[in-house]
Amino acid sequence: MADSARSPDVLLNMGASVRSFPDKQESAPNLAQQAYAHLKGLILAKQILSGTGLSEGRLATELAVSRTPMREALVRLAGEGLLEKSEAGVYRVRSVSVREFFECMELREVLECHALARAIVLVTDEQLAQLDAELKALPHWQDDDMAHWTFDNRFHAFFANAAGNRTLARTIQNQRIVARLFRISSPLHRSAENDEEHQQIMDAVMRRDLAQAQQAMRRHLNNLQVETRGAIEREAYILPRMEEFE
Repeated sequence: MADSARSPDVLLNMGASVRSFPDKQESAPNLAQQAYAHLKGLILAKQILSGTGLSEGRLATELAVSRTPMREALVRLAGEGLLEKSEAGVYRVRSVSVREFFECMELREVLECHALARAIVLVTDEQLAQLDAELKALPHWQDDDMAHWTFDNRFHAFFANAAGNRTLARTIQNQRIVARLFRISSPLHRSAENDEEHQQIMDAVMRRDLAQAQQAMRRHLNNLQVETRGAIEREAYILPRMEEFE
C-alpha cells in the first residue's frame, strides 16, 4: 500500500504545492496554525503520500518560517493521527493498514448511526436545506476528488457536531482521518456513488425518518468496505500478471 521508507527529501520535490504557502503571513502566533493548515491540506489532498518523511528544518526553510511554529504544526498533526514520529525523530505521514481501516469503518458505523439518532431531533429544516443544497451543487465529474472529499467531511461532520456531544464528534473525526489516510494510498476511487448514498441519508433525515436514515448510513459505510475489498483484490491479481510481461 504505502512506501514506509520515503525520504524526508520527497516533499522538497513538490514545487508549487509547497510554495503555495501564503506569501503574506500573519503574526508569529498564527504561523504554526498556517503551517499546520497548509500541511494538513497537502496530506488530505493526496499531495503528500503515506510514509513520506517530513524534515522540520527543511520544511521551515521551504515555507520561510522559523522552526518553532513548524515544530508546533508537526506536533499537532501527529496528535491528530496524521503523522507519526520515528525513534530517530523523523515525522512521517502515517500509513494505515488494511486491518485498521476495516476496524475503523466498523466503529464508524456504530458512532455515526448514534450521532444520527441524536442529531435528527436537533437540526432545523433550514440547516438541512442548506446541506442538501450543497450536496446537489457538487460537481459531477470523477476527477475532482478534493471537492468531493471536502463535502464528504462536511456531511459527516455535520451530523456528528449536531449530535451535541463533542467527544462523539471528535472521535468520529479521528476515525475519518484514519479512513482518509488509508484511501490516499488505496486503489479505490468513488465520488458519484458517495453523492448518491449521501442523498439517500439526506432524504431520510429531511423526512425525520431515523430508521431509514440509519439504514442508509450503514449501507453507505458498508459499500465503502465492500468496494475497498474488491479494489484490493483486483490490484493483488493484476500486479503479478503485469510482472509476467515485464
